[in-house]
Amino acid sequence: MVKEHIQDLPLEDVIGDRFGRYSKYIIQERALPDARDGLKPVQRRILFSMHTEGNTHQKPFRKAAKTVGNVIGNYHPHGDSSVYDAMVRLSQDWKMRTPLIEMHGNNGSVDGDPPAAMRYTETRLSAIAGELLTDIEKRTVDFIPNFDETTNEPVVLPARFPNLLVNGSTGISAGYATEIPPHRLDEVIDAVIMRMEKPECTVEELMTVLPGPDFPTGGIIQGVDGIEKAYKTGKGKIVIRGQADIEDVRGGRQRIVITEIPYEINKASLVKKMDELRIDRKLDGIAEVRDETDRTGLRIVIDLKKDADAALLLNYLYKATDLQVAYNFNMVAIYNKRPVLMGLHRLLDAYIEHRKEVVTNRSVYDLERAKARHHIVAGLMKALSILDEVIACIRASKDKQDAKNRLIEQFQFTEAQAEAIVTLQLYRLTNTDITALEKESAELEKLIGQLQAILDSAKKLESVIKRELKDMKKTYATERRTVIEAEIQEIKIDQKAMIPSEDVIVSVTREGYIKRTGLRSYSASGGLPAMKESDGLLFKQEMNTTDVLLVFTNKGSYLYLPVHELPDIRWKDAGQHASGVVNGFKEESIVAAFSVRDFAAPQFVLLATKSGMIKRTELAQFNVQRYSRPLMAMNVKGDDEVISAAVTEGNSTILMVTHFGYGLRFPEEEVPVVGPRAAGVKGNSLKDGDHTVAVIASSQGEKAQFIAVTSRGSAKRGSFDQFEETTRAKRGVVMLRELKANPHRIAGAALAADDRDYYIRMKKGADLKLDITMLKKVDRYSNGSFVVDEKEQGAVQGLLLTEKASE
Repeated sequence: MVKEHIQDLPLEDVIGDRFGRYSKYIIQERALPDARDGLKPVQRRILFSMHTEGNTHQKPFRKAAKTVGNVIGNYHPHGDSSVYDAMVRLSQDWKMRTPLIEMHGNNGSVDGDPPAAMRYTETRLSAIAGELLTDIEKRTVDFIPNFDETTNEPVVLPARFPNLLVNGSTGISAGYATEIPPHRLDEVIDAVIMRMEKPECTVEELMTVLPGPDFPTGGIIQGVDGIEKAYKTGKGKIVIRGQADIEDVRGGRQRIVITEIPYEINKASLVKKMDELRIDRKLDGIAEVRDETDRTGLRIVIDLKKDADAALLLNYLYKATDLQVAYNFNMVAIYNKRPVLMGLHRLLDAYIEHRKEVVTNRSVYDLERAKARHHIVAGLMKALSILDEVIACIRASKDKQDAKNRLIEQFQFTEAQAEAIVTLQLYRLTNTDITALEKESAELEKLIGQLQAILDSAKKLESVIKRELKDMKKTYATERRTVIEAEIQEIKIDQKAMIPSEDVIVSVTREGYIKRTGLRSYSASGGLPAMKESDGLLFKQEMNTTDVLLVFTNKGSYLYLPVHELPDIRWKDAGQHASGVVNGFKEESIVAAFSVRDFAAPQFVLLATKSGMIKRTELAQFNVQRYSRPLMAMNVKGDDEVISAAVTEGNSTILMVTHFGYGLRFPEEEVPVVGPRAAGVKGNSLKDGDHTVAVIASSQGEKAQFIAVTSRGSAKRGSFDQFEETTRAKRGVVMLRELKANPHRIAGAALAADDRDYYIRMKKGADLKLDITMLKKVDRYSNGSFVVDEKEQGAVQGLLLTEKASE
């Protein structure tokens, strides 16, 4: 029996060791390309296997499944799907600038459609892929045993062109990722030649011949600075946008026609996103989105409505969809068996170094072959010059080996020459053959001299590399597809212009239900909206979809709600709760809501708390870009809460009313202007147990009138001139007549206005509408007249007012 060997090791050591080995394998043998031939191991194995099997561009197509089987059987010990996926990508002309595999059958699409199964498709190497493998049989690159040591595979391909820059690469490994864009072949070759001729050339000089990436899908690159930075450091950012044109069509309409999209973008998803913008009415000017792509080329058509601003809509599409995307260079490749972040200089140098090694190895191989053949030809020429003696020697021999030995002994031929002589065919024993041998000998001597010169001279070696690169350029050069623009164009969008203008009714209830309703739905129903019995209407106003609704809460927060984003709900149906409209809205009650059309207007938001703190902030401070959560309007401390909010012009008169019936009047200028995060200043001085119930602001000065309701159900109308104007932080004067038994307390107060409806908020039951036209102005000490039967209907909790309902 085999004795068990158990090691007692810390788990972290075991995991660290295993993950370290795995990471090394992933980095070196799977996800990152080699800096020399630009291929990942699976790609190299596919190309080499097809080359070995003779599946080249001069031969007929061969079933893909057969190639996949050869690859996983001989070189790549992984699943067949990973090999086939890599093979398909090498054939896709919208991902590869110069596809390395030709495929018959469905090889996927720019819409993200999957390719046909490998049993249905046929493949062969493309012509340019053959250039990657040229001279591989001449010992130009190192070979290593395959996974089961039954055959050998190349470590790298000879690569007659700089494939890494031409086709680019993308991949993610353990701790490393790479993103190298594709480039135009002839431009990359020009850059290689410039680097060889002028090793000290700068990136700026290289960019005169290699201006930037050239994507197979075309498009427009913006940001030369980003390209330059990437070429210098290996990292940089550019913007890629699709090619779009605005066309005029009949009837005064326009349409946007997209003929190129950014690299690696799914066209079907892009079209779907554009259509969703139309369906969701985020782009009101779009009538229809159509994909008219066919065999002649890509074409997406966006029909616009009459009078739509085509340039504005196109800019919005650039910003809101993948019609414009950011591309981040991250040029990491395997160099000397290590992942290295490489700039353009290092990438070009790695390729040049590789080609020098390949051409040197090829020259050594060819020189050995040429010398060996020259030696044989010399022996044959010598044999023909003494043909009769050679024939006599051979005829006198017992066998082939004896003949070879006699030739070596009598005429001083070498083993190789003797072998060539004894295997010589009789027809070559002619006078003409000696001429051919002499010609071949001269050619071989010339070839040996050339090869020796290449090996002896670095300059000659470089001239060979440059000549081969120029031949590649001449054979495979293509036109540039991607346009490069120097600057990244800043997209400026007038958001209001993007919103379809529509007048709607916006309502907010006391319990936080918000909605907008079309005028037709409101006109057909009228009255109060659908609400819970315990709820009451806080705000109702006709607004435009381009306006913004500001909603203030008792916790000092405010909600920024663009009207066009509010839920569109019929007047008879209940609105959506604020917690469903804004994330993070929790146990807060709504104090006030205001319509804002222009945040630049010279207005202020006045806020006051139950404990008498007051502040004002410029309206412009409440205009924000991000509004998915409640925002701070006032710093409320402890168990204090906001009880009043108003929008003022800056010259208002303020009346602060307390629960015990004190009123304090002072000018708005007494309240300092502070930011949204400030707590404010003391507005009025309170007795023990008293609190502020209302803060009324009016631009009418002492002529302004107010309505107040008491906890016992009485209501009164008074005017500001009943209170002497003073400064803030005082108690004020009484505005109720003192009663020893069951005194009145102020439950609520508001500015008297003809364009408002007033509701008395009851502690129990529904709100009661108050007709303020029935209330006559009374003196400051009056307790008003009863409008609610306290015994039957209960106590009064407050006073609400809304936009006046239509008749």
